[in-house]
Parts: sequence; C-alpha cells; structure tokens
Amino acid sequence: MGRISKDEYYLKIAKAVARRSICIENRWGFGAIIVTNDTIVSTGYGGPARGVVNCNEIGGCSRNILKLNHNEPYEHCPSVHAEENAVVNAARHGSRVLDGVMFTLGVDNNGNVKPCLPCARCKRLLINAGIKQVVTMEDNGNITKYDVGDWVEEDSKAYTESLKKIKNVN
Repeated sequence: MGRISKDEYYLKIAKAVARRSICIENRWGFGAIIVTNDTIVSTGYGGPARGVVNCNEIGGCSRNILKLNHNEPYEHCPSVHAEENAVVNAARHGSRVLDGVMFTLGVDNNGNVKPCLPCARCKRLLINAGIKQVVTMEDNGNITKYDVGDWVEEDSKAYTESLKKIKNVN
C-alpha cells in the first residue's frame, strides 16, 4: 500500500465528515473541511442549525415528499450546507480561513462518493470568507480543483445576463 497524496488524505476526512450528515431517504450527505497551512481548522456537514429539529427526529424529509431535486430551492428544508457549516464552525472557534482550501464531497448510504461543487449561495460565502480553492473528487476517483477567484467573474457574468433577461421581459 502506497502513501496517499495530501488531497486524497483530506478528501477521505471530508468523506468521514459527510457520514455525519442528517439527510435521509436516499439523499446524499455532504461534508467539508477547511485546511490552512496544512492544518484542518474546521469541518462541516449538511444538517439543520444547532438545536433545530431534523428529519430523523420527525420521520421524514419534506424535500422527498415534495419530490424536489437536489438543486431546487431549500425553503422546505432546515439543512445548512456543509460548506456553510464549515465556515460558521471556524468563526465560532476563532479559526482563520483566509487563503484556506476547502475539501468537500458527497457520500451516499453505501459509501459511494459524489463530487460536491458548491451551490451559488455557498460559492458566494466561500468568496467572502477568502477560501482560495475548493477540492473535490469525481465519481471516477479523479481529483478536481476549483479556483474560487474564478467564481467572482462567473457570478458577475451570470447576474448581468440574468438582469438583461429580466429587463427584456418587462
């Protein structure tokens, strides 16, 4: 058995964190860790805000009952995303995340890995928190790295195009 890379090491830890996710009924659990200067400074997984009831406690997932996809709005879900929880947990404990790297991925009940590309809301949070890179693992085991700085331009372009469409409709 050879020595695994640092990326693999941190992704395996993110996978373990994802197993703490509250999501049930064939939903994916997501985990995230933030690393600065080769030190884990925070972890986060998908689940409700501290003290808020979760699906396991009330016996069902409203998103599944409503047949909502993973990328649809979250009004019907008490979950805080793994990326959000990792940043918030760092803040709760006074840990610096500026210039950090986030390792994140999803896992199902059978341990299958799914890449975790942050949603638009989480991308904005990571931009503002100063995370410089997000690393995830694809289904085939390949590691993919995203430069968070690229998301600034992408988000600006998407918003500009959206505004143009809205103006053309009215």
